[in-house]
Amino acid sequence: MQQAEFDGAGSHVRWTEAQGAGPARVYVHGLGAASAAYHAHVAARPELAGRRSLFVDLPGHGISDRPADFGYTLDEHADALAAALDAAGVTGAELVAHSMGGSVAVVLAHRRPDLVARLVLTEANLDPFPPPSAGSSGIASYTEEEFVDSGYARVLGNVGPMWAATMRLADPRALYRTAVGLRRGSDPVMREILVGLDAVERVYLQGELTGVLDGADALEAAGVRVVTVPGAGHNVMFDNPDAFVRAVAGEA
Repeated sequence: MQQAEFDGAGSHVRWTEAQGAGPARVYVHGLGAASAAYHAHVAARPELAGRRSLFVDLPGHGISDRPADFGYTLDEHADALAAALDAAGVTGAELVAHSMGGSVAVVLAHRRPDLVARLVLTEANLDPFPPPSAGSSGIASYTEEEFVDSGYARVLGNVGPMWAATMRLADPRALYRTAVGLRRGSDPVMREILVGLDAVERVYLQGELTGVLDGADALEAAGVRVVTVPGAGHNVMFDNPDAFVRAVAGEA
């Protein structure tokens, strides 16, 4: 386990690391998740093994610290991720990022282009104010105090067992603020940033069961390779790991 301070007040973002050749491959989880739990099984596959791999838990999640006075916006998560990569001596990395983590990865590529050479985004949030079915929308429908007091337990009881297993490791206040920040989005918005990242190789994975990706044609026209993964929903790395590995390896 490695760590780096991210807030100037002694709080640390942490990651586990598998040694290997460069460039580094950095795995970033979604809202209420943890990177190793969602990605270690695919990182160990022969097609992806042998690369230096970092499994980073964002602030408030997994093994990272959860300061009460941190904002947990997309920008702040991106800066914390940058602190981890700086401490690890990583530049020009390949970021494999899921859902909310994909939004953070896009913002990081915008704020610190030296750190990112390739983005593999799995159902990343590209637009503010997603539909009510999104996990962030349900969390953000509470006030912060309502969520901390009772909403967190209610959400844990309603989500599936896989998500609940990692969500219960997240700090309730951090989870709430992260959901609110994700719904608010970035400035410029994530989709606009992604379109403009001409120097970065960009792949977007969309689960077939989720439906057609909004604006896919415009993304492809901007050089983003959109891959629809058959038989997969939001958690592509679990639903169709073979296709996920092929896409990360650049074979899909």
